[in-house]
This record gives sequence, C-alpha cells and structure tokens, in this order.
Amino acid sequence: MSFRIALNFEDGATRIIDCNDGEKVLDAAYRHKINLPMDCSDGVCGTCKCHCEQGSYDLGDDYIEDALTEDEAAEGMVLTCQMVPSSDCVVQVPVPSSACKLAPAGFDAAIASVELVSDSTILLKLDLDDPEKLAFLPGQYVNLAVPGTGESRAYSFSSRPGAEQASFLIRNVPGGLMSGWLTRQAKGGDRMRFVGPNGSFFLRDVTRPLVMLAGGTGLAPLLSMLEVLADRGTDQPIRLIYGVTHDGDLVEIERIEALSRRLPTMSWAACVADEASAHPLKGYVTHHLTDEHLNAGDCDVYLCGPPPMVEAVRQFFKQKGVEPAHFHYEKFAASEPVPA
Repeated sequence: MSFRIALNFEDGATRIIDCNDGEKVLDAAYRHKINLPMDCSDGVCGTCKCHCEQGSYDLGDDYIEDALTEDEAAEGMVLTCQMVPSSDCVVQVPVPSSACKLAPAGFDAAIASVELVSDSTILLKLDLDDPEKLAFLPGQYVNLAVPGTGESRAYSFSSRPGAEQASFLIRNVPGGLMSGWLTRQAKGGDRMRFVGPNGSFFLRDVTRPLVMLAGGTGLAPLLSMLEVLADRGTDQPIRLIYGVTHDGDLVEIERIEALSRRLPTMSWAACVADEASAHPLKGYVTHHLTDEHLNAGDCDVYLCGPPPMVEAVRQFFKQKGVEPAHFHYEKFAASEPVPA
C-alpha cells in the first residue's frame, strides 16, 4: 500500500510523490530526489517542519518539544522526518521549490483537438506522451509554452487528474500570443509542452457546503474540481454560479449538466452581465448568491475570475456581514497583446 503526498512549495510548485506504508515523508521525498529541508532527521532541530493541510498521519513520538510543540501539532504542523501518512495528504512546504533542488517538471503532448467553442473561448485538448507521470491537484495550473516563441502562458486544467487527455479553456484574446497561435496555426498532432503543476488554488477536503464562483474561463479549474467530486461522491451541497459578459461566452454547459446529474447535491446557474442578453439570468454572480447558499458563513468558497470579480465578491461578503469558513480564490488576467 502507498499514499499520494502532494508537496506544495512556497512558490506554488507542486510535486506529488508516493509514500509507502510505514514510510516517513522525508524519506519518501528523498527517494523521489526531492531534498526537503532537514538538518538532523531525528526530530530534534525542527528544520523539516511543515503544515499538513489535509489527510491523516502518525506524528511519530521520537521528537522533542523544542522541535514541535503541542500547540503546533494541534494546528497541523508536522516534522516530515517523523510523519508517517495513513492516507493521501497535502503538505505545505514553507520554502521555494528551488531551495529543495527541485527542477521544473516538464510534460510533452500532441494536440488532440483545438476548437473555438465561442468567440471568446478556445477549448484545447492534449494527448499526453506519458499521462501516468502527470499528477496535479484539481484546480491547479501549468505554464503552457507557445510553440516557436520562447514564451509561455498560465492555464488551469479543466480536466481531472489521471485523465488520458489534458484539457484547458483558453480565453481568445485579440492579438494574444497563445490564442493567436491556436486560432491561426495550430492543428491536430502539433507538439506542445508545459511545465508544472503550480498553485495553491485546489480542492480541499469537503466537510461543509461548497460555493463555486466562476468568471469566464475561470470555469476551468472548477470543472476539474467537480469531476473529482463526481468520482468520489459527496453529501455536501454544491452551488456553482458561472458568470460571463455576453450570451455567446457561455461554454461547457452540457458538461456542467452532466456533472450535476452525477452529483445529486449540486445545483448551478449561469448568468450574463450584458443588459441586452436574452439569457434568463442577467447580472453578476453576486446577484444570484443567496443566504441559503452562504449558510451563515458555514461554507467553503472557491472563486476563479478576473481581479474585479474577486474584489466584488469580497465586498459582497463584507456588506452581507458573512465570512466564509474558507475563501479560496485565484485571479487571472489576459496577457498583453502582441505588438503589430
């Protein structure tokens, strides 16, 4: 038996390693050639102290109070030289990945399909050369290289971890480097490469109602999370509100409907900001958030959208006098157009 341990570094880089039954996390990391911080490996110095954000484990009993206090242990702090997992875990490592001599992980793929699913959105699907080697947490992103340019752009997976294909929702930016290449040059079979995964925006253990808010292509990481939830099952209510600017910006509606059929506790709505919209729900995502969804603050919120949307949701919570138990968000903005 082995467990999957996600090591999430200070700079957002993530590596997922296998930890054998009874094996200490530090030993497993070294076995995977990841040099986690360490001075003594005996539970004395405290150099390997990290925070276990989710999962179950044995703290070990061969360490001293100076290295890990009772209060720290109660807050989820661990010594990786002593920690023995008993489930999959997410461990926050308080140093950048470069300090652990961790080289960026690169993955090669071929374009399976590239489709302009709306005027504003491109759906890119990639066949991975080695899908078994790609491991990420639902919600994370990679840096996808624009072929022939030396440039890359950050995109979140819309596919679930473990899928044979990796998929991304990419905003079609006028004059954009990536979107220009995808719409004018890319074809099936073309080679692409990405580096990652990265990011602290990922699905945590579900112990209370979920509120998921998506703006435009910010839907992508939430789809990845919902795929995982549909596979695992959950008895917690899930509310997805997906907002776009114009009617034609709505994408992946059939996929959302299919996910809601697999998740009996899920409800969802799509809204369009354009006042001239023919869509039945107009306005912004905050216009369609109810007190019932917020559950007096006993909910976990996941939000992915442009910076003004994130700030608007923050202000909405403040005005309502509601502070969610956890508020996880990721802001995105389009890259500058390529000069003509």
